[in-house]
Amino acid sequence: MFRVQRVLIYGVTGSGKTTLARTLGAITGLPWHSADDEIGWLPSWRERPADEQRAVAQAIAEQPAWILDTAYGKWKDVIVAQAQLVVALDYPRHVSLRRLLRRTLARTVTRERVCNGNVESIRQVLSRDSIILWHFRSFDRKRSRIVEMLDDPEGPTVVRLTSPEQTRQWVADVERQGLPLVHEA
Repeated sequence: MFRVQRVLIYGVTGSGKTTLARTLGAITGLPWHSADDEIGWLPSWRERPADEQRAVAQAIAEQPAWILDTAYGKWKDVIVAQAQLVVALDYPRHVSLRRLLRRTLARTVTRERVCNGNVESIRQVLSRDSIILWHFRSFDRKRSRIVEMLDDPEGPTVVRLTSPEQTRQWVADVERQGLPLVHEA
């Protein structure tokens, strides 16, 4: 038995995955990785080719310790195969959508650099590639994937958190007790 060293944060768009990954990294000392910055996006909002995304995800997954703030469908299998713990943020739509709208509006005003130096804009928010539209397109699929991971007896342990308050309590528990103990397969 030993403490978890490889953690995937998974959830719907706008649920707070990156914030939780950053917080867990600070608490545990484990290195955390931003999928959007390190794997998915290149400057000028160009998506990294899928084979390159898989290669970068594989390089992260092979490290002995990590926290990753999401897993894109193109390479989720690579990460889940190496994860010891999945923390699933399975909040109601109104919670994640409200967070996403607030975050997106703030970023368009402040011009905060995200996703490998890119900047969100009103034009982008209103486009067919909008992060808000993505929230609606992907919400049910991501929630279904959480249920699949929960039901997979061969997969990593899954902690399903259904509210921000439950997440705050779980983080407080990690601060007091550390990440859970697991058996290595």
